[in-house]
Amino acid sequence: MITATPKEKLLGAVVDVALAGGIADRSLRGIAEAAGTSHRMLIHHFGSREGLLVEVIRAVEARQRVALSELSAESGEVSPDLVDRFWKHLRSPELAAQERLFFEVYGQALQGRQWAKPLLDGIVEDWIGPVAAMLEADGASPETARTVARLSVAVGRGLLLDVLATGDGHEVDAAMQCFSEMLLAHMAGSGVRANVPVADGGSPR
Repeated sequence: MITATPKEKLLGAVVDVALAGGIADRSLRGIAEAAGTSHRMLIHHFGSREGLLVEVIRAVEARQRVALSELSAESGEVSPDLVDRFWKHLRSPELAAQERLFFEVYGQALQGRQWAKPLLDGIVEDWIGPVAAMLEADGASPETARTVARLSVAVGRGLLLDVLATGDGHEVDAAMQCFSEMLLAHMAGSGVRANVPVADGGSPR
């Protein structure tokens, strides 16, 4: 049994706070109080409020990959039902604030802000790897699996950004269904039995 370090336990507590109500608008002291710790402990482990935000986003992203893995294990294969269930998971109201924070910090990283740049490490590859592995297990070639996985990450993130910006949840969900159906037809035409899971990312739950 692996025992979590004090830093990991503290991060887990902050992630729970982030998912419960968001932390983007909270001060470091406010985050600390909600997580049952002190701002000094947060600074000790994460350096700054900005550094903490990056770590929270990465931790939430990791939780979403676990959620995808668990759904995949339940279904036993990459299926239309898996796509639908994971997309509904990503669209759950409790993830919206964290997904908004993801895009906010992502933009800062792309602008070259030093504090945000660590977020870019693995921000795409950490999703491509597991999604491609699922597709390969369902018969896709390694090359096709990586291409489809990258497309899935891009579309999933794009539609999450869309719904945050526009609030058009019905149309966004319809667009996701359309994408899934088109990709299913393409994969079937390529001789692969799998449908395609659409990966996030944002949303570090």
